[in-house]
Amino acid sequence: MGMPGDRLDGLKVLIIDDTYEARLMLKNMLMEIGITQVFEVSGAREGMRFIDSAFDFIDIILCDWNMPKMNGLALLRQLRSADAAFPFMMVTGRGDFASVLEAKGAGVSGYILKPYSLLQLETKLRIVATRAQKLAPA
Repeated sequence: MGMPGDRLDGLKVLIIDDTYEARLMLKNMLMEIGITQVFEVSGAREGMRFIDSAFDFIDIILCDWNMPKMNGLALLRQLRSADAAFPFMMVTGRGDFASVLEAKGAGVSGYILKPYSLLQLETKLRIVATRAQKLAPA
């Protein structure tokens, strides 16, 4: 895995994606890199309710952009109004430059384009978690 002192296995992750298959694939990939505390919801509004009730219990949010009713960018903006620094990684198929800039402008912590590899996911998670100092000690 990584260097001593930068273990991902202690992270508590919330997956927000309206597609069951996407949530399952992401959850399985997280488990492959040692992250076992994974929570999942099927939409941004449900995600906001989860965050409101269990904010202190999660370390990072992995969120899809394109979802019905409320998209991931709207959720990010709502979260940023309450917490400017909480680790939030957009996991999306939107790879156009304007979308990346819009997410960055809204305060996204990380951005990963679907489809992604296990190595890409682990690398991005390490970057976001290190910036937020959420990695478990060795």
